[in-house]
Amino acid sequence: MKVRAGLLLLCAAAAFEGSAVNMEPDTAARAHKLRPLEVLGVKQTPGGGIATEAVTRISGAQARALGLEAVKGISLIAPNFYMPDYGSRMTSSIYVRGLGARIDQPVVGLTVDNIPYLNKDNYDFDIVDIESIEILRGAQSVLNGRNTMGGQINIRTLSPLRAKGLRSMVEYSSANTVTASAGYYGKLSSDLGMGFSAQYRHTDGFFRNAFTGRRLDHENSGSLRWKTAWQPSPRLSLTNTATAALNRQGGYPYASVESGTIAYNDTCAYSRTAFADGLTVAWAGQRVVVTSVTSIQYLDDTMTLDQDFLPADYFTLVQDRREWTWTEDLFTRGSRGAYSWLGGVFAFYKSTDMSAPVTFKDTGIQKLIEDHRNDANPTYPIRWDTRRFTLGSDFTLRTGGFALYHESAYALGNWRFEAGLRLDIERTSLDYTSSTSTGFSTYHLLPDGTSEHYSHTPVEINDHGSLSKTYVELLPKLTVSYDYKPFTPYFTFSKGYKAGGYNTQMFSDVLQQRLMSIMGMSQLYKLEDIVAYEPERSFNYELGFHASFFESRPLVLDGALFYIDCRNQQLTTFPPGTTTGRIMTNAGRTRSFGAEVSVKWQPVQDLALRIDYGYTNATFRKYNDGRADYRGKRVPYAPAHTLFAELSYRAEPLKFLGIVPELNATARCVGPIEWNEANTISQPFYCLPGLSLAFNAEKWSLRLWGRNLTGTRYDTFYFMSMGNAFVQRGLPRQLGATLRIFLR
Repeated sequence: MKVRAGLLLLCAAAAFEGSAVNMEPDTAARAHKLRPLEVLGVKQTPGGGIATEAVTRISGAQARALGLEAVKGISLIAPNFYMPDYGSRMTSSIYVRGLGARIDQPVVGLTVDNIPYLNKDNYDFDIVDIESIEILRGAQSVLNGRNTMGGQINIRTLSPLRAKGLRSMVEYSSANTVTASAGYYGKLSSDLGMGFSAQYRHTDGFFRNAFTGRRLDHENSGSLRWKTAWQPSPRLSLTNTATAALNRQGGYPYASVESGTIAYNDTCAYSRTAFADGLTVAWAGQRVVVTSVTSIQYLDDTMTLDQDFLPADYFTLVQDRREWTWTEDLFTRGSRGAYSWLGGVFAFYKSTDMSAPVTFKDTGIQKLIEDHRNDANPTYPIRWDTRRFTLGSDFTLRTGGFALYHESAYALGNWRFEAGLRLDIERTSLDYTSSTSTGFSTYHLLPDGTSEHYSHTPVEINDHGSLSKTYVELLPKLTVSYDYKPFTPYFTFSKGYKAGGYNTQMFSDVLQQRLMSIMGMSQLYKLEDIVAYEPERSFNYELGFHASFFESRPLVLDGALFYIDCRNQQLTTFPPGTTTGRIMTNAGRTRSFGAEVSVKWQPVQDLALRIDYGYTNATFRKYNDGRADYRGKRVPYAPAHTLFAELSYRAEPLKFLGIVPELNATARCVGPIEWNEANTISQPFYCLPGLSLAFNAEKWSLRLWGRNLTGTRYDTFYFMSMGNAFVQRGLPRQLGATLRIFLR
């Protein structure tokens, strides 16, 4: 009986994997009734068959139809979920329900095959053979901890125990973009399977630098994945996924708002080498399932920037980083009658070595240093010794954390009550070295207009220091729901938080100000005043429902109203004047409220309609940066509206050919988006229509597709640097064809 029970657990888990993303109206109920899914390492709220959170699920077939091959591709598909495409693969900002920031800590967590990615700079990569995508909105902090106050993304790839044979793809599209992938999945025995996949992508790019005449956003990237699944006994399951990826690209096609063109003289580029390995081990008892998820990750990337983005020799930045991350998540779940629980221990350690020197060039030395100093004291002007020098910045950042978490659920008739609590302890430290070796000469301006040498001042700076902070957070969650089929309402209160940290990008500006003080000018700020920022905390209230009607013509409705009180919200701002760094600051207090609705309807067997709409009103309740009071202004970069609409039609098979035509029409809409705290500049609401026509056969499929078919002109990013405004335009119209082959 024990062996039979274990087999049933494993079969139930496999059944969930294959069916949880379908569009039938009882999908959510089936997914939650098959509770032993921890055999495959998935964490979900414990309890019975009631879904009590806002969630969007995308199946592998839907991902292929929408052309989703990377995390950024899921932007706007879920209500109030926006991930703009700008800069490079390093820029992976996510905005959910008015929460989000451009640098440092994310508001949404990411796992791929149970591996948690803790650095959002490594979120944007291509993923081959996606089996399912799950986008959870609202604070997920009890089960997932830090930096999930906006939600959680869970992506799963194909399992070699369920998929078999060869799967390959080749795609060609605008800008000479070529994508190719191949994967093979098979069983070595009845309980051991392995899968191998490889992917390559090349593009010439869409944006041209008017100064050099060359395209900026060219890219070459590739990845390998090896996935092993083994079930040595009916109660024991092991899955290991190892991935390696390379990326070499240009990027940062930032156009001057004043001229409307992209024109800068120094190199902008981004390169990344990444590796991740995750082992999931699960043991299923009669009443308890114990799961361990262990991962190790390595990130080696370099960002090269023409920081002024002008056709002049101001300054450049080269940020070189090497980062190791280790995580361990050990959790157990079980049930006894009406009571069920999930609890565990999570620990992580992340070590980062970074070098970020800023090189000042002739124009930068003249306009940013010499002219400022000479305007203040024209009788004794200065002249720098060389027309190029470097402000060196080297850092070692270490962050470690430990958490205990537990969530319980109790069913009382149709009612269900859930309560969860997480104790999160984190310590972060920073060792820094700021250095430069340069000098300048001072001259005396004589009455006849000539000058004579007055003195020489060497500049030798070699600052060392260490900073550290410890954060302790208690994160509660309470949920009440009522299963009144076909309508299931729920109410949730939860607390979320983003970790605090250090502004490494401001060290070069601090060093620049040190130079100014040596020249007799006052410093704008001190290191201890701007380098650290505090955690961001949110108190979340959500009233939602799930409903399904008409088994023959399924109609699935999901809706939510939310209110978020956010304290010390982290914002990326630019210091005043001609400084060049970006600083993370805490904005006092913001509040966000809004609504979400999702509709999935299948009026006839071969026709499906889907609409996902989100509205967010996120404003400052308390934020004064010393220059202006922004109370009542909208939070920048967080869109007010998101809309995704999809209509798909699957025609009857063509006689004698065995080919099934499929038409898919989509629209992705977003806006308006405020670009600054004063709300004086914004991106209006816009829509990007798409269309695809597929011909599906048993062993192959061909899809012809187009995106942004109307050629809509829009911006995905806006920022200020040295008093100059820049934007990145969105991608233009794209046309392509995708061929897939399946051999078993």
